[in-house]
Amino acid sequence: MQMEDRRLPKKEFVREKIKNKPTNHKRLWKQAGVYALNGAAFALAMSAVILFMIPAAQKRWETASLPEEPESESETMDTQDMQTVTDPENPDANEPFSIEDYQKIQTKLYGIGNRANRSVVRITSVVSSTDWFDNSYEREGEGSGTIIADREGKLWILTEKRVIKKASSIHVTFANDAVAAAELVKYDGNTGLAMLTVEKDALEEETVSSIQVMETGNAGMLHKGSVVIALGSPAGTNDSILTGCITATGNEISTQDCNYAVYTTDIVANQNGSGIIINSEGSLVGVMIQGFGTETAGTLAAVSISELEPVMELLFAGADVPYFGMYVSTVTERIAERHGLPKGVYVKEVSMDSPAMDAGLQSGDVIISVDGEKVSTVKQYHEILLGLTPDETYSVVVKREGAKGYKKITCKVEAGVLQ
Repeated sequence: MQMEDRRLPKKEFVREKIKNKPTNHKRLWKQAGVYALNGAAFALAMSAVILFMIPAAQKRWETASLPEEPESESETMDTQDMQTVTDPENPDANEPFSIEDYQKIQTKLYGIGNRANRSVVRITSVVSSTDWFDNSYEREGEGSGTIIADREGKLWILTEKRVIKKASSIHVTFANDAVAAAELVKYDGNTGLAMLTVEKDALEEETVSSIQVMETGNAGMLHKGSVVIALGSPAGTNDSILTGCITATGNEISTQDCNYAVYTTDIVANQNGSGIIINSEGSLVGVMIQGFGTETAGTLAAVSISELEPVMELLFAGADVPYFGMYVSTVTERIAERHGLPKGVYVKEVSMDSPAMDAGLQSGDVIISVDGEKVSTVKQYHEILLGLTPDETYSVVVKREGAKGYKKITCKVEAGVLQ
């Protein structure tokens, strides 16, 4: 019996043949054309760079390495005229600045200083004292002063209290070396300014004719770069004349009851020096006040004469300068919004044993009125204060912060005199 073939038919995997996509010759030619155009544009750009840059670089190299020699003298004159004279109406304005020009300026400034020195005096004070063994002796102090007025047959001289402190006698030496006795009128214990007088009848005619009264200028006109002249003994040497420039005008000195503008200069000064600064017109614009925070890294700084004038007027009148004894600052709109403070005059510190401390004023108080007058700035506060009478009691209204915010408090302050 024939056996049946039961083998399964052979299975085969499907074999698929993938045909390549027909080449698009038109597209290839198009791409080749784009590449060719880009290459041509790049080549043109490089050619332009080479064409213009290489000659310019070569010219610059030749100019830097070898000096140009003009072809003729007339060409040299034309070039110089173009470089130095650009204003036909004022050809001198464009001439190069020389050492001789600088010397002329310095000579002119020293001439201004020499004329102003007729208003500057040298002050010598004699202090009598005793040592540990009860031996009497005398010592001298020395500084400078400025004649700022000629009134009532007297010469009025502005100086510093430290120069004549505890002096038993005071003498003034004028520009012609004549010496005369002086008397202390008043001094301000806060700024340290003092006012002296010399009787004109005690001076010879030659001395009177050799001196002059110093004019006061507007210190507010000073700015960075303003030329100033220092007189007196700013560097510790008498009869000095030093020139320089204002380097900063935005600084302030905070003292009791007032803030004063301070001008810094590039003039070298001594910590023990004294003197003034004048502007290029010969007018007084600043006073050196030692111990008043005006020493800055060995250079001269002066307090604005414009802001010192109210105190000087009281000294002229022989009146005491009243004080409360607080360090204050103005609460501006910006500060009020940022820190949540009421507007007025903020009390930063109350001096020990001052009238303000005795009246109960505290740091953090904001002064809103003095003697019934509203105040919103330190300047207003100080002007009102200088109009008060020492030993009289005045109402000072402040806003003081409490648990429920700020509330008004009235303090009774007796105006004092700082010794």
